Amino acid sequence: MAGLKDKRGTIDKERIDLSERQAVEFWMKRWGVTRDQIVAAHRKAGRLVKDIAAELGKKR
Repeated sequence: MAGLKDKRGTIDKERIDLSERQAVEFWMKRWGVTRDQIVAAHRKAGRLVKDIAAELGKKR
């Protein structure tokens, strides 16, 4: 599976799994948003990164 590397392993670049703390932290830092904002966008738009980014008004 292709993914983005961080210090602890691989982060899926297509989907956000809210149970993976390091993945959520990666996207929080990348987009400059809070965990709550990601969770709300995840609930509304689904788990695909492109859909969550669009919901947050951010670039993928």
